[in-house]
Amino acid sequence: MSEAEGNIEAPLTGVARIAAYVKTLPDAPGVYRMLDAKGEVLYVGKAKSLKKRVASYAKSGGLTDRIARMVADTAEMLFVTTASEIEALLLESNLIKRLKPRFNVSYRDDKSFPNILLRQDHPFPQLLKHRGAKSTKGVYFGPFASAGAVARTLNTLQRAFLLRSCSDSVFASRTRPCLLFQIKRCSAPCTGRIDAEGYAELVGEAQSFLTGKSRAVQDALIKEMNASADGLDYERAARFRDRLRAMSHIQSSQGINPATFTEADLFALHSEGGHTCIQVFFFRAAQNWGNRPYFPKHDRELSSGEVLESFVAQFYDERPAPALVLLSEDIPNRELLGEALSLKAERSVDVAVPQRGEKHDIARMAVTNAREQLARRMAENAAQRELLDGVQEVFGLETPPRRIEVYDNSHIQGTNAVGAMIVAGPDGFEKSEYRKFNIKSTELTPGDDYAMMREVLTRRFARLVKEVDDPKTKWPDLVLIDGGPGQLTVACQVFADLGVDDVALAAISKGPDRDAGREHFYMPGKEPFRLDPKAAVLYYLQRLRDESHRFAIGSHRKKRAKAIGANPLDEIAGVGAGRKRALLQHFGSARAVAAASLVDIESVSGVSKTLARKVYDFFHPTG
Repeated sequence: MSEAEGNIEAPLTGVARIAAYVKTLPDAPGVYRMLDAKGEVLYVGKAKSLKKRVASYAKSGGLTDRIARMVADTAEMLFVTTASEIEALLLESNLIKRLKPRFNVSYRDDKSFPNILLRQDHPFPQLLKHRGAKSTKGVYFGPFASAGAVARTLNTLQRAFLLRSCSDSVFASRTRPCLLFQIKRCSAPCTGRIDAEGYAELVGEAQSFLTGKSRAVQDALIKEMNASADGLDYERAARFRDRLRAMSHIQSSQGINPATFTEADLFALHSEGGHTCIQVFFFRAAQNWGNRPYFPKHDRELSSGEVLESFVAQFYDERPAPALVLLSEDIPNRELLGEALSLKAERSVDVAVPQRGEKHDIARMAVTNAREQLARRMAENAAQRELLDGVQEVFGLETPPRRIEVYDNSHIQGTNAVGAMIVAGPDGFEKSEYRKFNIKSTELTPGDDYAMMREVLTRRFARLVKEVDDPKTKWPDLVLIDGGPGQLTVACQVFADLGVDDVALAAISKGPDRDAGREHFYMPGKEPFRLDPKAAVLYYLQRLRDESHRFAIGSHRKKRAKAIGANPLDEIAGVGAGRKRALLQHFGSARAVAAASLVDIESVSGVSKTLARKVYDFFHPTG
């Protein structure tokens, strides 16, 4: 080694590296990121003073084990100054949610919450479920905790207010009332069974009910019902009675409906054994619109208040906060969080910890709910760990698998062939990791399952091999093939060609007469074997196989439905909707167009000779 090489200093890490930054940092608010030697973000934090906060990490002692580990791994830091500590908090929440650093609190954020939309861009407004950007003109009610909660509420609202749920095109084409009118879930404005004024009254009642004025609406309907009964119009009175019952059903099914506030989100936390559950309850219009549990990942040393604060800040990163946010316990920067949410929402947002009264009682109930949910989750995880221990034993793995990939194919006589991959691990099925593979090979013999499996595995593992140096690449510990020794041989050949030698491989075939419990398992270099029909691990492996089959079948059906709905006329340049309609009306089907002569096509009204030639040549290519 030369003298020059010997004098090269190793890059600083840990306390020394952090101390080097302190000298140049401003005494101003901002956000800092700690990165390891590979460039992965370890931690994102905010500070009222970047200089003072970073200096606290440069001390040689007095750090907790968690912070000491974080500091020791730090090889680089990045800084962003902000105008205020409030802006720093908002930026910190955004970066944590996006980067998911190892030492921060993180959770898997779901899709946007569904809402109920009362459209206002049609003379007879439609009531429907809505998710995503609020671009349609109308009044939005929500959020609801789940699509199921919306569906149940919509179903009952139809009975209570008889508003239409059909699309505009269906509405315009109706000549007689549909089934919903017959079962008293729609007032049939499409066929004039109710005029615009009467329908507007129903819309007003629905809007009042969904904005918390349910008592006034019910009182008005009771008066109408009694007046109809006094006038001996019992059929009309019965209709009002049914609507009142539907409203009562909504309220009774919601469980807790507050009397002291109309709009709030409630966050209730329970921690146990280093694990946490946070139940989020949505209250709108003085009604409980559902709840959803979350299980954020965090270091065991973090206090429950720190976990709750980080979770709430991230929760509102991309969604607006209501006027009131209730917490089951206090957090370190509650007032600062309230100011940040107010700034983001451009209106006042109060973050409170109820100490007594109805709000406190509801918060205690929510904490009990979180405790029970966490207990169920931990019990499920314990059972899942036992199953993975069983998988380790069955297939002779060194450790319980953290990622199992299961592959299957689906087709009908080779058409619309699709390969599917499902993923399972300690947290059960990981549906966000599922993948489908449209079979692309043009040389493949229709129905050749072996060739399909070869294509799927080659595409999947060629990509993994290519990205082997990327730390985010997720390699399986076990690959399970739905099939017999033939599929296993194909998989072994693919692995050998790609140089994959550290992934366990097995195949599972259905038993004689496709009997569950009599499956055979195949592994390279081993004799086929079966498991005890009553073994829990066998049921688990059957579930994996069945899930891959379900996903493959579903993907195939979607592809087949899309293919059935496709029309070859759509692929011809110059054939728009009008000329396509003219051709289909004249010939009856796309197949008849394909069989028609040039003269016949030219005879279609609206089709020029030039376009007719294009259509004819499309179906009769030369050369």
